[in-house]
Amino acid sequence: MIEKDIEQLLCEVKNGETSIEEAVLKLKEAPFEDMGFARPDFHRSLRQGHGEVVYGQGKTNEQILEITKKLLAHGQEKVLITRMSKEAFEYFKENMTSEIEDFSYDELSKIGIAGKIDAVEGVGKIVVATGGTSDIPVAEEAAKTAEFLGNKVVRLYDVGVAGIHRLINKETMDEIMNANVIVAIAGMEGALASVIGGLADCPVIAVPTSVGYGAAFGGLAALLSMLNSCASGVSVVNIDNGFGAGYLASMINHK
Repeated sequence: MIEKDIEQLLCEVKNGETSIEEAVLKLKEAPFEDMGFARPDFHRSLRQGHGEVVYGQGKTNEQILEITKKLLAHGQEKVLITRMSKEAFEYFKENMTSEIEDFSYDELSKIGIAGKIDAVEGVGKIVVATGGTSDIPVAEEAAKTAEFLGNKVVRLYDVGVAGIHRLINKETMDEIMNANVIVAIAGMEGALASVIGGLADCPVIAVPTSVGYGAAFGGLAALLSMLNSCASGVSVVNIDNGFGAGYLASMINHK
């Protein structure tokens, strides 16, 4: 059940179309269901404004499909699936039923979407910037998450500090200065977030990636660098967590 369902139910009670007893029964519907392998949260959108997101990695193809179908059947209008393998997508195509009318998949970001993306509702634009091309899969996870949640996203890719002139040219700087929130994504030493944080007047969400050679320690070097940024207004999410950055950016952009 989502917010508009409750509003509709209350209107029906007010207009005498539904009895109080019937309305109470509908409101008593369990906020989740025990499927044995998962307990999908049907009231997530009532509490947080958006429905439950399915994390695909570690789940079987069958589990991803059944959870998605269950969420849609209980009123969630669209479902975002992160870390979805191409194999899982192929399984979806072969086994989709009437609960899933629309489905799209992006192999680069490993994002799957059941349902249609809403129109842009954010108050401004979100800029997603990467240090290098190798960071783009994480960046696309962030960008597509933000777009799924109703935001305009501008992508600035491969603008890292190894060629700082790519970042501080007029076209790129105009996008940075006009952003409502920026997601700065980088591996290696992770310096991009500090540089952008020193240029922008909006919140910067730093995302360290696991891109880099041995002493990058799978993104730990970038994570520590970003956590120790001297630029004001920089916050940090976990290594390779494009989804978390995109979701947080959307929350900021809807205030």
